[in-house]
Amino acid sequence: MPSQKKSYNVAIAGATGAVGTVFLQILERRNFPVNRLRLLASARSVGKKLAFRGEEIPVDELTHESFKGIDIAFFSAGATRSKEFAPAAARAGAVVIDNSSAFRMDPDVPLVVPEINAHAIPERRKKGIIANPNCTTIVLLMALAPIHRAFGAKRVVATSFQAVSGAGAAAMRELEDQVRAWAAGEPLKVSVFPTQIAFNVIPHIDAFLEDGFTKEEMKLLNETRKILEDPSIRVCPTTVRVPVLTAHSISVAVETQKPVTVQGAREVFAKAPGLQVLDDPGAGKYPMPLFVAGEDDCYVGRIRKDPSVENGLAFWVVGDQLRKGAALNGLQIAEALIEKYL
Repeated sequence: MPSQKKSYNVAIAGATGAVGTVFLQILERRNFPVNRLRLLASARSVGKKLAFRGEEIPVDELTHESFKGIDIAFFSAGATRSKEFAPAAARAGAVVIDNSSAFRMDPDVPLVVPEINAHAIPERRKKGIIANPNCTTIVLLMALAPIHRAFGAKRVVATSFQAVSGAGAAAMRELEDQVRAWAAGEPLKVSVFPTQIAFNVIPHIDAFLEDGFTKEEMKLLNETRKILEDPSIRVCPTTVRVPVLTAHSISVAVETQKPVTVQGAREVFAKAPGLQVLDDPGAGKYPMPLFVAGEDDCYVGRIRKDPSVENGLAFWVVGDQLRKGAALNGLQIAEALIEKYL
């Protein structure tokens, strides 16, 4: 946590969304040095009030003029809105920490997971924007990055099992409504997802591309290479939506350059900040989204040798994508900024 006594004027764009509300909770819980807080959202949310440190703070409309006097602006408003309003925030003098996909692959915008590549943060002076990676990428790399550093990752096969909250608050309501309708024997309504999500899994997140992969899967590939600063890593991703409210799970098989043992991997995982080892399958102890939801750390388990390659390791990692996969990671970027750069 930053130790400086100085406080900062903070804005949250997209404050009423699933990630925005978690931003508020973590700002308060981590005692972030907020001097003045400005909550921003679309015009339909204007007038709503959100609780922060015992006060009810009204929500203002997000406009190009919203950032006068703001030091740090957290964006969780979607790529289109970020592209429109984040540059205005940066021009007004704020450091922007953007949770959308808008700037992640911009070569002049650092893509940061503080436990992995905090050294990239100073580059934010080029555009005044720092990008938060995709939630699935963050959860994956919390376990993969330590293995890469220790043994060198050559090839990664990653299959994600992504909670509905990754698609927003409306997606969470849709799952809950469908379960209630099923229990009542009523027709299930579908609007957010391409098909029913209750009691189903959907191997389709974001738009399909010509090669058969989806945009979500390409985020996992491209962002992994950028954060690990290694374009040679081969990644084969599959992203799947599952009927879980919160926390993404990822099955990972990695081929390494150096020989890797289960015990060696376990020791590397145990030393990695922000990562907990939960790996006692015989006792039924392994990471599950039901129990990881609400946790700041990611959890890794089911650690075993991959028998299909000479230097192979398989593991299972789970993380709350609204916290470490989004809001918490953004807050940690801001804390690193305060500690070293602002």
